[in-house]
Amino acid sequence: MNIKEIIDTIYSLPQASKESLVQHISEVSYPKGFCLMEANKVIPYIYFLKKGIVRAYASTENNDITFWFGTEGEPVVSMKSYVDEKPGYENIELLEDCEFYRLETEKLKNLYHEDIHIANWGRKFAERELVKTEELIISRQYKTALERYKDLLKEKPYLLQRVQLGHIASYLGITQVSLSRIRAEIK
Repeated sequence: MNIKEIIDTIYSLPQASKESLVQHISEVSYPKGFCLMEANKVIPYIYFLKKGIVRAYASTENNDITFWFGTEGEPVVSMKSYVDEKPGYENIELLEDCEFYRLETEKLKNLYHEDIHIANWGRKFAERELVKTEELIISRQYKTALERYKDLLKEKPYLLQRVQLGHIASYLGITQVSLSRIRAEIK
């Protein structure tokens, strides 16, 4: 996806506002395995994934817990850094070589003061990220692992071809052995 299409999936902007926003966006690329964002650091950028796949995870003493996968067209952001300018909770690891559109948070916030359309775009951006977080919490609290796996098959089946099963199991909140049982049960 190009950046104008990504912008429009969040909230459609008048052409002049869109051009103003786009001129503050640059393109960057990083290799598979690169850590785009580190926990406990303020991240001064918002990224939009042009090509590739990433995972968000939190580390514990014993393992990493994957809680989100980002694919083409999606924003990649530490909301804690974006909203409060404080260190974020998550690590973002590239699972493939990736290309991003990058926007400095400070420049975006300056545009909010200059252009009401961009300010409304930013509000819709934050609202959409909130809804994604809410859906994730509800899924984890009220659905079984089997239901979460079926949701994954329905909504993002391509993840099974592009992501290690260990990351998928972690995302579902189960062990790889349990994931294997669920997969065998469905076949």
